[in-house]
Amino acid sequence: DIIFIKNIDNVVVPEHEAELAISKKVLAGLLLELQQKAFAYADQLERNDINGEQLHEIKTFLENDLNVRFLESFSSFSIAEQLEILKDKINRPIRICGMVKNEGEPGGGPFWIRDAHDHISLQIVESAQVDTSDESQMAILKNSTHFNPVDLVCGVRNFRGEKYNLLNFVDTKQGFITQKTEDGKELKALELPGLWNGAMAFWNTIFVEVPLLTFNPVKTVNDLLKPAHQVT
Repeated sequence: DIIFIKNIDNVVVPEHEAELAISKKVLAGLLLELQQKAFAYADQLERNDINGEQLHEIKTFLENDLNVRFLESFSSFSIAEQLEILKDKINRPIRICGMVKNEGEPGGGPFWIRDAHDHISLQIVESAQVDTSDESQMAILKNSTHFNPVDLVCGVRNFRGEKYNLLNFVDTKQGFITQKTEDGKELKALELPGLWNGAMAFWNTIFVEVPLLTFNPVKTVNDLLKPAHQVT
């Protein structure tokens, strides 16, 4: 029912495992708390047992707790249309994404984005997705405060206990071209939407700051010399 995702190179020595476990439990606890509320509202919407005050309450929960953003024209829709939108927004998988303070590591981070349809959402954006020729985009990337260490806790079932078809929540347009090398030759590689920066584009997303200790990548042999990888 709950899936923990973490990069395979992100490891610590045993003496730090207890502190690491607390962080995981906090993320999972937040997921369970939000799921419980979301499931209750989803069930209420399914039964069409909603008055105007309750509709506003559910919309407020989606905005404040699940970071869902609605079009400015939402209030002009009929009640039936508003209910359908709320059903669509609340019946989605949820991901709690741990983020660490940015210390200059290469990679992605948490951002608000606006898509081609003027929809605003929280996304994990990789540096390869940023238009380096756009000074405003580069300025936003350069001034970003947090970094994605790949520390996710995911809820993949709906209020009935059924698994979501996760393919329904992929933004297929989020593939991108990256620069690679092989045998000294420069290559361009077309990558499909990444797990957290395209394949989860239409999930409900919550970002949580986690201790820097939870991020201990081993990219090179020299990384093993860092304190988090040393047994005292």
